[in-house]
Amino acid sequence: MLAKILSFYTRAFALWVILGGLAAYFWPAPLASLDRRSVNCVFALTMFGIGAVLRTEDFRRILHRPGIVLIGTITQYSLMPLVAYAIANVFRLDAQIAVGLILTAAAPGAMSSSVVSYIAKADLAYSVSLTTVSTLLAPVATPGLTYLLARSKLEVPVLDMLVEVILLVIVPLFVGFGVRHFFAKKVEKIAAIFPAISVTFIVLICSRTIAANRASLLGMTGMLLGIGVLMNVLGLVGGYAIAWISRMDVPQRRSLAIEGGMQNAGLGAVLASEHFSDKAAMPAAVFVFICIITASLLAAYWQRTHPQRLPAPAE
Repeated sequence: MLAKILSFYTRAFALWVILGGLAAYFWPAPLASLDRRSVNCVFALTMFGIGAVLRTEDFRRILHRPGIVLIGTITQYSLMPLVAYAIANVFRLDAQIAVGLILTAAAPGAMSSSVVSYIAKADLAYSVSLTTVSTLLAPVATPGLTYLLARSKLEVPVLDMLVEVILLVIVPLFVGFGVRHFFAKKVEKIAAIFPAISVTFIVLICSRTIAANRASLLGMTGMLLGIGVLMNVLGLVGGYAIAWISRMDVPQRRSLAIEGGMQNAGLGAVLASEHFSDKAAMPAAVFVFICIITASLLAAYWQRTHPQRLPAPAE
């Protein structure tokens, strides 16, 4: 019974994101009082929970499918950052907002994308592989891309960001994975709780960002929603198009579309708030709402169809 409740709670991620954001907007005081150190600890716990549900098989999949994983990873770390860079320059965004948008786009794939891929009848193993690889590359890729694309806007503390991503992402991820690996039987009994914990903490982080920027959001909500939707749609369509051009089958196209349109915006919000300002974290917080809602709607549509895989090549 408890497992079913936790499963429902995790799948209803979009609902909790919306409710948390509304609560932060109308009653900001409790969430706005959280300091950045507390938020960082919460995010590290989120990554621990994600690590605790990874299996050795998830890493083996990467070795078995190097070609499409390479294509997907390059797509994740090129498509969205370049789209964000273009949007920031075309719309002449404020420097803080522009850097926050680029940083969000340069974040690794969102772990929640695996849940969406499952619902959408996409290739779940491919989704997990892409998210895992992009997360492991995040210490170099996220600060590096932010530096390359945003240094003309603001000074980017690339080394500080690299260290922080290692501490917030890689260390707790592998601690969680180690706990799962060495205490498999005990962890298996409570495995369903880890995704639920991660959902809770991501909602908390994004709601805190909204609460801390409520006054600014009053005048910027429309603009942020507009550029967030544009970036998200281009990521979804671009990911699907690249998979189609690469002759992947339909479930893999769906997975790459979802991975292309969903970023770990929680990490983006934490890094932007820590190294730039709470204002710079606003695009990440808004993007969480957008990508979860659009991906959920897309998954609901795709769930009603039965994708056909391409025939295996003749020996």
